[in-house]
Amino acid sequence: MLIHAFPNADVPVVQLSIDARKNFDEHLELGSRLAALRERGVLIVGSGNVVHNLHAISWHAPDLGFDWTQRFDEAARAVLTEEPAATPRLQDHVDFNRAVPTPDHFVPVLYIAGLAAAADDQRER
Repeated sequence: MLIHAFPNADVPVVQLSIDARKNFDEHLELGSRLAALRERGVLIVGSGNVVHNLHAISWHAPDLGFDWTQRFDEAARAVLTEEPAATPRLQDHVDFNRAVPTPDHFVPVLYIAGLAAAADDQRER
């Protein structure tokens, strides 16, 4: 992915590992602590998709989403843009277990939500 933005590979890259023992609030907190890096000019990128359930893809119509995928995606978009610190509460959404059958593709969004929440806190000061 970064090769398109930085074809000369002239930027340092650090990848975070996900600690599966941590709960969603702890991942959000880690994201907020990364804000100090951003203040020093470090680019922080999150990639992936909030809804990630390969077992439920309709291979006959892969570009169409089920109603539960659309509901969860819309809820995630609303939380991330309006109240990023509330992102861990998405695990209480009625469609969470189908949209996020394993946390490995959801946890990175918590880091980005933590960064966004920290930015919101700084703007309010």
